[in-house]
Amino acid sequence: MIISKTPFRISYFGGGTDYPAWFKEHGGAVLSTTIDKYCYISLRHLPPFFDFRHRIVYSKIELVNAAAEIQHPVVRAMLAERGDGPPGFEIHHNGDLPARAGLGSSSAFTVGLVNAFWALDGRMISLQQLANEAIRIEQDVLQETVGCQDQIAVAFGGFNRVDFHHDGTFAVRRVIMPPEKRLELEQSTMLFFSGFSRFASEVAKKQIENFPNRQDELGGLRYMVDEALSLLQNPRETIDRFGRLLHESWKIKRSLAREVSSTEIDAIYEAGMDAGAFGGKILGAGGGGFMMFIVPPDRRQAVRERLSKLINVNVSFETGGSRIVVYEPHDFGSSQAMPLYQMAPST
Repeated sequence: MIISKTPFRISYFGGGTDYPAWFKEHGGAVLSTTIDKYCYISLRHLPPFFDFRHRIVYSKIELVNAAAEIQHPVVRAMLAERGDGPPGFEIHHNGDLPARAGLGSSSAFTVGLVNAFWALDGRMISLQQLANEAIRIEQDVLQETVGCQDQIAVAFGGFNRVDFHHDGTFAVRRVIMPPEKRLELEQSTMLFFSGFSRFASEVAKKQIENFPNRQDELGGLRYMVDEALSLLQNPRETIDRFGRLLHESWKIKRSLAREVSSTEIDAIYEAGMDAGAFGGKILGAGGGGFMMFIVPPDRRQAVRERLSKLINVNVSFETGGSRIVVYEPHDFGSSQAMPLYQMAPST
């Protein structure tokens, strides 16, 4: 049995500039952190005693004999690349928070499954390899309209600035800030589930189609990463300026595509701001999922009461990234099932 544990992430600034269609021409940067909510993937070779070859358990339970029959796109793609020979696999997914909610859950699944398969094969994978392999699967194999920040964030873990280069490479830099500023930001970050989810690739597709008409806006989002870092690393700056910068970022993000926001999302945002938040944004590509606010400590209860119909999730920052938490390989992985017992030779 192999179990991987991969964190979800929240992105503060720069989202949108992590799409290859943008950064390969203009460059990009994001500022994000992983949080103490996780995706767990358990993986093992399926014992050879069933009338199916693969068992995949998530919001559905799939019992199939060939990779092509699998409905889950990531699992189908990864097993197809491994081939349909024995042994079969059993894969279970558990998540602390719902899917399609803007927290990088899809990429956490991909990263966690890649990590688990490498461990099952008896190999270690670097964080850079882990992120790149997840990006390859989602963008090249599945042809999904997704960016690159989520795979990197959840693979590496921690509070990072990620720069995207014209040649398609990326660089991860840990954000160093005064401990009291880090604690202030952590305690000021509030998450509320909007109550509805969406497929990020559908929203992202509309944004990418608008890139030629939104170059100034995306350039502004990119340079907000520099300004946000300056605010976090200056001990004389207070968190209210960071929150107000996030408010400006949200106004730009809303303009990237009509699908980013909605009447319901706007109402949630306005209620949070009226209750005392400095700023906020919908997480991920937009269209649903979690709303994040930066709220001063003395207004947290007021914001919570104003949005009492929504689920408020308390989070803390984490630094671990994707890791293998259980490593107990067994013998069903051989090309032929190991015998349950050895018969004594006849005399």
